[in-house]
Amino acid sequence: MLLLDFYIIFLKQIKKIYEYIISMNIVKRFSSTFKIYRNNNNKVKIDSFPIDKKEVGPMVLDGLIHIKNNIDKSLGFRRSCREGICGSCAMNINGKNTLACLTPIEDKITIFPLPHMPIIRDLIPDMNNFYKQYEEIKPWLQSSKKSGEHHQSIEDRNKLDGMYECILCACCSTSCPSYWWNSDKYLGPAVLMQAYRWIEDSRDENTKERMEHLDDAMKLYRCKSIMNCSNTCPKGLNPGQAIGKLKKKIQDELH
Repeated sequence: MLLLDFYIIFLKQIKKIYEYIISMNIVKRFSSTFKIYRNNNNKVKIDSFPIDKKEVGPMVLDGLIHIKNNIDKSLGFRRSCREGICGSCAMNINGKNTLACLTPIEDKITIFPLPHMPIIRDLIPDMNNFYKQYEEIKPWLQSSKKSGEHHQSIEDRNKLDGMYECILCACCSTSCPSYWWNSDKYLGPAVLMQAYRWIEDSRDENTKERMEHLDDAMKLYRCKSIMNCSNTCPKGLNPGQAIGKLKKKIQDELH
């Protein structure tokens, strides 16, 4: 009889522990569902993958690597540094353009590629147009000085802060409606901020030529200051502000 009583008490305690676990969502805390956009030869679908958080690292990129290594080896995405430096793992996560390596895993994760770009496969966008636009602004120091150091004051160097840190992930440009509809002509937030970075560089000797190249209704002035770019930048930069300063500088010095 005593053994039976003990057994009943034991079962009641187990039930209480189970109810506590359910009420505190302890099980749920360790699980996540990844819903991922898939595109293979224009065959589009959404795949769902359950993830045990205890088996992966804390970031969305860790989850994607786990899926590719252990569940579906056909999943396509870019990655490299895993430190928020290279910009390779830029994608749209839960409705926001960001970096997978800097985004913590939540209970539900929905992932699409960067919007309004041609898709090579799954989460891999075609970046060729973006890089051609970057090349167009000649993102290098233009100087007649062939040797020796290019000296710069601390004050002039400080003007480049908030621009040189850009990693060209394209999160900002692909969050911009003007870029969505005019990416063949409008240079977009990332490229324009980098253009302004070189215009503001006191060591560069082609400032006027750079501004004349940008003084165009489509290349620059399609920006309507919506500020999606600044809101989504995973590095905390402010492309919208840089573009505003660029517009003012061109108006003040060329018109």
